[in-house]
Amino acid sequence: MNVLVVGSGGREHVICACAAKSVKTDKLYCVPGNAGIAEVAECAPIGAMEFDKIVAFAKEKEVDLVIVGMDDPLVGGLVDELEAAGIRTFGPRKNAAILEGSKAFSKDLMKKYHIPTAAYENFTDPEKALRYLETAKFPIVLKADGLALGKGVLICNNLEEAEEGVKTIMLDKKFGSAGNEMVIEEFMTGREVSVLSFVDGNTIKTMTSAQDHKRAGDGDTGLNTGGMGTFSPSPFYTKEVDEFCRKYIYQATVDAMKAEGRPFKGVIFFGLMLTKDGPKVLEYNARFGDPEAQVVLPRMKNDLIDVAEACIDGTLDQVDLQFEDNASVCVVLASEGYPVAYDKGIPIHGLEEFEKHEGYYCFHAGTKLEGGQFVTNGGRVLGITAKGADLKEARANAYAASEWVQFDNKYMRHDIGKAIDEA
Repeated sequence: MNVLVVGSGGREHVICACAAKSVKTDKLYCVPGNAGIAEVAECAPIGAMEFDKIVAFAKEKEVDLVIVGMDDPLVGGLVDELEAAGIRTFGPRKNAAILEGSKAFSKDLMKKYHIPTAAYENFTDPEKALRYLETAKFPIVLKADGLALGKGVLICNNLEEAEEGVKTIMLDKKFGSAGNEMVIEEFMTGREVSVLSFVDGNTIKTMTSAQDHKRAGDGDTGLNTGGMGTFSPSPFYTKEVDEFCRKYIYQATVDAMKAEGRPFKGVIFFGLMLTKDGPKVLEYNARFGDPEAQVVLPRMKNDLIDVAEACIDGTLDQVDLQFEDNASVCVVLASEGYPVAYDKGIPIHGLEEFEKHEGYYCFHAGTKLEGGQFVTNGGRVLGITAKGADLKEARANAYAASEWVQFDNKYMRHDIGKAIDEA
């Protein structure tokens, strides 16, 4: 079959790598893609939000299956547009992608269906939000309601910081229209764990666990980013945690969406906080995480196309989802200055090393080709992923592999997966 992947980051590179390996894939396309993706798929310069062009391209290339990787086109309704054109698509429709597209919606859903989460209030009036904060307990969390590239969350330690946060989100609109509504949420403490899952509207099958590092600097310091690295599985995601989540969170979420007339097909990402009172949902995403996908998908034994089709057809209950009994770690190589300001167009060296080593991967996020040379073209440039028998070995392998790659303003965290030592 002909397969089209929509997106341009490291997540889409690993999706394309898996799709390319499938015995079902005859021809693989990606829009807009990137320089690394172009090595496994035919890319076309069509933006992820150019729905009409994507539909026309899919028809022209006689695409049999589209996999939408990114959040914006999912929330914007790309799946609906493709399905209306008769094109099979893996991903939630617009009315289900709201699970990620609106934090206020997802919090209200959890409250209505008794899914464990932090206490919260939603606000559309900044003045009411400010009055609420005058009697709030600190620290407290402010979240822009809509999509904000993973950066629309502010942790405020006192009233002064919270007042500035309301100004940033709702008045200055730093995150654009995402700040038209805001969630004020209790600050939860504990270990964070990410669990990705496949969903077919009724059945949910969870993938192996992972843990992301969002802050730019070592020791979880600095600004929030789209993710500086991740590891899988999480040693903190125990059998007991899994049993609790299966009983009170995973299937409950799928059933809640169905009950609301918004059946979810695709990937639900559960961001969990393991609190002293048990696991609670921090957030939902309506797609593979980035860079979580870079450590989870390389460990999946199943054919990705088979699983995607089962989700579309409602036959996920017939799939035996399996993962390798090992571990993987991803270290993101970024451009110095990310996530604020950084140079582009800097030559990248050493990528050929990955062709010589099995179990090592280099997923491109922000690269392009200039005169046959890979150069930097974004804040997050590459995701260096390595497997190992256990997390410590995978971590050592990933950091060793990160040294194979050189570019002038290369920046990375040196403590990805350090929590493993505390497990």
